Amino acid sequence: MTDTNKPNGGGIERIIKATYCSYLGFKAAFKEEAAFRQELGLTLILFPVSFWLADGVLHWAGLVVTLLLVLIVEMLNSAIEALTDRVGTERHVLSGRAKDMGSAAVTLALTVVAIVWGASLYLKLL
Repeated sequence: MTDTNKPNGGGIERIIKATYCSYLGFKAAFKEEAAFRQELGLTLILFPVSFWLADGVLHWAGLVVTLLLVLIVEMLNSAIEALTDRVGTERHVLSGRAKDMGSAAVTLALTVVAIVWGASLYLKLL
């Protein structure tokens, strides 16, 4: 089976289209999701701090990855919420469960940030 049968084509054309779709996703998250904007703000504040806090390159990478993890999970949560609302806005136990689980995933990702950054700060100030 060749890539030319796929809707987005193949090769470099697919990469260009996928990059554009990613751009649209970032744009929508920033425009439509207050939580994403808040977490992006947190990331922009903590990113420069990561250079001071980290003891080495791997430590720095770990700090930054936790910040990116929050943004990734928030975007997935927002996608779940948008898709759930697209299917139907009436209250349904499964819709509520999907949204609550997405929210819980964001909370867990933020907990990872708190643990990793908190431990790093503790060691730095020790």
